[in-house]
Amino acid sequence: MPIVSLSGITKSYKLGQTLVPALNGVELTIEHGEFTVVMGPSGSGKTTLLNIIGCLDKPDTGTYILDGENVGNRDFDALAHIRNRKIGFIFQSFNLVPVLDVAENIEFPCVVRSRPEPKDVLRARVTKLAEEVGLAPFLRHRPDELSGGQRQRVAIARALATEPQLVLADEPTANLDSKTSEQILALMVKLNRERGVTFLFSTHDPRVTAHARRVVRIEDGRLAAGSAAA
Repeated sequence: MPIVSLSGITKSYKLGQTLVPALNGVELTIEHGEFTVVMGPSGSGKTTLLNIIGCLDKPDTGTYILDGENVGNRDFDALAHIRNRKIGFIFQSFNLVPVLDVAENIEFPCVVRSRPEPKDVLRARVTKLAEEVGLAPFLRHRPDELSGGQRQRVAIARALATEPQLVLADEPTANLDSKTSEQILALMVKLNRERGVTFLFSTHDPRVTAHARRVVRIEDGRLAAGSAAA
């Protein structure tokens, strides 16, 4: 069973009195364990597509099945619960909480759950994740004491803290230099292979697509011909 299955997905936004289409009949299937990039220019619909897959937004029409569960018609409280159980997020601006240290940032999505885990169990997982992403010596540092690459490593560890089946990364290298970008991408490839977590990126950066095992191209809200094949 695929982790993501989209059928006939459409989405439009109102701009004043004008209805602007963002997605137009998108069909996409993503299997467990894929390392996939959605590539397209600004305004192509790739961010909207990731927002719908990430349950941050709802389609106007169409069907979205996430890990066997129809989520396209759920209300926003239900979508928040699904996000917290099944999806991790990595953002280009890192989105770390400045007053929290590295360990606290990593564990944050777990702490805000309605039924948090025991503190010792969670902290053990946080420590292991920090080691995996090379941040073990920095657990007590705050974001303003870290480099851009280190902040993105925190974001990666945070995305994995809830043990999600799917990690979405929106332009994860946009604010990083080329050397750091390569290090971050190599780390995500390693985590994908070792943990079996599905990674889905949106980007226009060819450095990211070079690491992908599959590239999905989107233009004017439609997937380009042939891009849906693995």
